[in-house]
Amino acid sequence: MKLRQNLRHWAAKRALTTPVLGGVVNDKLVDLHTRIFLEKAPERRREERRDHLDEFFDATMDTYVAALRAGYPEAEAREITHLQANFDFFEHGWAAMMEIPAAELDDHYRRYESFFRDHGITIDDPLGVFRPASGIVDAPATPEALDDGVFENAVAGFADDVYVEDGDGELRQGSGAEPDDVDVSRAPGVASDATDDASAD
Repeated sequence: MKLRQNLRHWAAKRALTTPVLGGVVNDKLVDLHTRIFLEKAPERRREERRDHLDEFFDATMDTYVAALRAGYPEAEAREITHLQANFDFFEHGWAAMMEIPAAELDDHYRRYESFFRDHGITIDDPLGVFRPASGIVDAPATPEALDDGVFENAVAGFADDVYVEDGDGELRQGSGAEPDDVDVSRAPGVASDATDDASAD
């Protein structure tokens, strides 16, 4: 999968694993992900999906931290959560929100099969053990969108590894090295003057 990785991503990683601060950043990242992915959805479908996405992305923040603790580099831990989202979008038939074409789902799953298996994650159960005990609110499916076979926001051809576009626009294979001078105040939601330039990818 093709992701971006800049100082805001590194700051978010550090902040999410910091007591107290982690909760603030968690909520801001959930808001950002919901907004960004809803913008890819048909306008008439956005509000009916909002609550589901809020709760889903909140659960994937726990996945992200678990993947980091399991030793995955930042970009791979983040890619795991994006795959969870794409599994969920596929199950709901939300083709326009998918970042990868449906034909590549199995390839991506196999790359992280050990982590997914250990945490009960499958394409048809994207949250696995990270699903809250109370569940999450559902939203209407649109399976007919999958029948059309149009994945207008999907980027194909990156199923063999994580590919990272850095702050300079350079694309490389594999997660980048964490800088030594990461300022957690750059994380979304920490500083009142921080911009929302960290995209969901």
